[in-house]
Amino acid sequence: MKLKFLTLTALLICTTSLLIANNVDVTNVSLSDKNTTEDYQLINFNISWDNSWNINGGSQNHDAAWIFVKWRDKTETTWHHATLHYVNGTGSGDGHTEPANCNIKSSNDTGSGGAHGVFIHRTDLGQGTVSYTGVQLRWDYGSDGLADGDPVEVYVMAIEMVYVPQSSFYVGSGGTEFGAFYTHPTTTNPYQITSEAAITVGTAAGNLYYAGIGFSGDQLGPIPAAFPKGYNDFYCMKYEITQSQYVAFLNMLTYAQQVTRTAVLPTSAAGTAAMTTGTLFRNGIDIMTPGVASTTPAVYACNLDNDGGYNEANDGQSIACNWLSWADVAAYLAWAALRPMTELEFEKAGRGNKVAVANEYAWGNTTITGATSITNSGFNNEIAQVGSNCTYNSAPGVQGPMRSGTFAQAATTRSSSGASYYGIMELSGNLLERPVTVGNPTGRLFTGLHGNGALTGSGNANTAAWPDIDAIGVGVRGGSWISVVIDLRLSHREAAAYTNVNRSINDGGRGCRLAP
Repeated sequence: MKLKFLTLTALLICTTSLLIANNVDVTNVSLSDKNTTEDYQLINFNISWDNSWNINGGSQNHDAAWIFVKWRDKTETTWHHATLHYVNGTGSGDGHTEPANCNIKSSNDTGSGGAHGVFIHRTDLGQGTVSYTGVQLRWDYGSDGLADGDPVEVYVMAIEMVYVPQSSFYVGSGGTEFGAFYTHPTTTNPYQITSEAAITVGTAAGNLYYAGIGFSGDQLGPIPAAFPKGYNDFYCMKYEITQSQYVAFLNMLTYAQQVTRTAVLPTSAAGTAAMTTGTLFRNGIDIMTPGVASTTPAVYACNLDNDGGYNEANDGQSIACNWLSWADVAAYLAWAALRPMTELEFEKAGRGNKVAVANEYAWGNTTITGATSITNSGFNNEIAQVGSNCTYNSAPGVQGPMRSGTFAQAATTRSSSGASYYGIMELSGNLLERPVTVGNPTGRLFTGLHGNGALTGSGNANTAAWPDIDAIGVGVRGGSWISVVIDLRLSHREAAAYTNVNRSINDGGRGCRLAP
């Protein structure tokens, strides 16, 4: 990550370049066109990323970048979430400036015209690298309590997302997965979700039901109308949270928040692993600069090769981030103004609107080859052996998560890349997904509210009706690099309501957001 500073119109601007997963790159950040009457200023930047697409057929979807902005007063150390402009959400730019072949659509979050972020995606059909020069977002700094002359830094963040269109879909595959959904009384008959209306769970003919096996849930309901079913269109993170993304998050927290969101004190020595005190299993997040107790946050960086050089090309920035507790994942999503996905959305994200295939993985069939070796370890072109399409406990197996999107690098089909119907990566394998469950009362209370970009003073998510730090209400889906093969099946629910508050070698996370 490259940082440089410049002075412009009495405001200090932080210009950043972020390399995350498939090289989403934000450059040339600046401020211009300050309007002291309406208290706004334009944030200018360029953005590009690889492996973009817009499809008018088949999956009928596109990828996108979720853009949000953090700012801080230069006289303070605390970062805040910026309020971006919102007009009407029609895709006409919402007061922002769109380069050619680019659509900018704001989220409507505050109820008074404010947005916590914007989606940027290509409007031309096709696939490949996109590069947009001269993007301008209107920052309503007055809404954030800033005066006209306050000196500030801004930081533009980008997360790759995938659009999941509105449609009916099936949950359960009709196979032999443990605890899979089905239409009662026939266990081989998947259940079709056709709206966001409440769903009855029970043993009457036609009800949604599932076997009470392992930690699949209490077999009770109903699933309320407010619980996100996956029928409505939404955006899902293309990849699991990466180590560079979590580092960026940590470096914008206060000292007290860092204490909660890492495994060791921020005052620990330079070079100390941040997320675990045990074997790292390919987690390279270190303390680069120790903090000062209670006052000064630590600075974190990636150092996978453990050579003392930080954020080098082979330091694992694009590897999916393990050792994340549920509370860590929830905090990251709230800070990024996203939200957890539900286990119904998880199956929609994988299967799409296609007819279910018995015992299928997220790539739509039962063909699976686990990674057993790694080439270019830690680099942004890290890849497993030819022919593999996921990580799981396939002896000898890789000993940790791999680079997000790694199986797409040399692949030509959905099956060989491990991609979901919509192009979402690693829903089966790599790291465990942590969706909100329908299998207990706390999970069923989830209403899908998005985070507002802020955390509690101790660094926890504070969004209403999200499962709390005790992790009751979330479960485990999708399997990981140490899972047995059945756990990777898309409809396998043996641990769908399993509660685990601890950080683990195979726990990661990703989030989503309703489409504006």
